[in-house]
Amino acid sequence: MSSPRFKVLITDFIQDDLAPEIAALGDLADVHALGALTEQELLAEPRRGLLEQADAVMAYHFLEIGAEALKLLKRCRLIVRCGVGFDNVDTATAAELGIPVANVPDYGTEEVADSAIGLMLAMLRGITRLDTRLKAELGTWHYREAAPLHRVRGQVCGIIGCGQIGGAFALRAKALGMQVKFYDPYAPDGRDKCLGIERCESLDELLEQSTVVSLHCLLSEETREMINADSLARMPRGSYLVNTARGGVVESSAVLAALESGQLAGAALDVLPHEPPHPEDRLIAAWRDPNSPAYDRLIINPHAAFYSEEGLMDMRTKGSANIRRALTGGRIRNIVNGLEP
Repeated sequence: MSSPRFKVLITDFIQDDLAPEIAALGDLADVHALGALTEQELLAEPRRGLLEQADAVMAYHFLEIGAEALKLLKRCRLIVRCGVGFDNVDTATAAELGIPVANVPDYGTEEVADSAIGLMLAMLRGITRLDTRLKAELGTWHYREAAPLHRVRGQVCGIIGCGQIGGAFALRAKALGMQVKFYDPYAPDGRDKCLGIERCESLDELLEQSTVVSLHCLLSEETREMINADSLARMPRGSYLVNTARGGVVESSAVLAALESGQLAGAALDVLPHEPPHPEDRLIAAWRDPNSPAYDRLIINPHAAFYSEEGLMDMRTKGSANIRRALTGGRIRNIVNGLEP
């Protein structure tokens, strides 16, 4: 008599072609894509009933997975957050329920680091500012429209969060000849030596020295709105901000005020606190308004820094492989909520 098949649920983001997940799990589990956009949709029938039957869950970033949903997972062996950040999963409640939560920390390292470097260079070299102004017929056909610009080599590039992505970004910035510094109280001693960069002992120290600050930290209560009016005021006037981490790390209204005052010469945000942003969001309105100082100094992308076809496949196959370990009694990797594998 054959063993009963497991049930694996994909809560969001992935809907149609499940070939990667089926290739990894199809011999022992049925894979269902729920296609939910909100936690409320996840809790409504028929999705609610499927949660109660789930042996494992793969989650992305479209929705929150809170206590109510977690308490339905009576037989769940693992939740994989198919991405680096896991702030949209109530990891503490999952731990109380004995459900391990894991992430996929290495799927998009190169893509995010490349995007952050690209966003930085687009600002430091005036590329997007000139393009935006010329397209909108603002000013003249002249390089001075982007002035003042300064040589990239020698500028101080500050990194907040020096994990895998922050480290990859650091190596790229070093290759451009920048002075690279980082602040990360959780990075082990020696991280500065293995990367050949300088460690700052406080956030203020980093901000006060950096022409460019690039964010590569997780969103937590400690980092929420870490970049705010006070922290932006500590940066040199005319500096730049890049965020490819989480929108909630940055106070959007403070970024707008800093752009309007000239404290920031530019900001590039791949992530926002609400995605897609609310229609009344003042930062978005300024970004679209040719009369706003932010119009040609602000770059916004739709949470796309992680994306490449290869990276997307990595998050799906690596997440599926971890699910397989959980279902077959293997050692689960990358647990983030303190439950020992």
